[in-house]
Amino acid sequence: MSSQSGGRVPAWQRVTEGEQRIGVALAVVALLVLQFLVPRQYAFRPAWLIPALELAILVVLMAANPFRINRESAFLRVCGLLLVSLASFATLWSVALLSYDMVAGRGDLPAAELVRNGGAIWLTNVIVFGLWFWEFDRGGPAARANNRMEAPDFLFPQMATPGVAAKDWEPEFLDYLYVSFTNATAFSPTDAMPLSRWAKLAMMLESAISLVTVALVIARAVNVLGG
Repeated sequence: MSSQSGGRVPAWQRVTEGEQRIGVALAVVALLVLQFLVPRQYAFRPAWLIPALELAILVVLMAANPFRINRESAFLRVCGLLLVSLASFATLWSVALLSYDMVAGRGDLPAAELVRNGGAIWLTNVIVFGLWFWEFDRGGPAARANNRMEAPDFLFPQMATPGVAAKDWEPEFLDYLYVSFTNATAFSPTDAMPLSRWAKLAMMLESAISLVTVALVIARAVNVLGG
């Protein structure tokens, strides 16, 4: 892959000031809101515990890097991964309980309520995997800002055809969220291609969780309407 376009080194292949913190912070806040919208019977008990831990970690991360994510630290790295791990655990917990109820025919909820509950869990899953992709691609956001790792885990169109991108373009959280959303809806990569094995496995897992959630909720909702 060429590192230059017209003699210019693309931003994603050189040291930059790092992406803004605000985008991923808003995504985590949205994640917290969605976790509170998940019915208590599908939330890990006590329901406030995991969101409270996630909020505390977010505060620590924002205090350390409030504006630009470019400071590399083992402590901050662990905090970021712990936040995503807690969110992943809560999401898998909800998906497992929802799937059990749907298969067992438990919970006589209206169809609209079933779709709302399933939609909240599905969207939570999209944000969680967007965070995983963002945290691990080329070592994470701070490592990408410092250009510490050369080989990307996700190949975005702007990387393959740098002439079509702005001179300062580099992948940010919104790009990874888009990858996660399209993977969860199409059950396959769309514009960004996974290159590393972990990226392929992560996309497979997200597609599987999304497929199970959507299929079971729709099937149950149709059954309720038909009954």
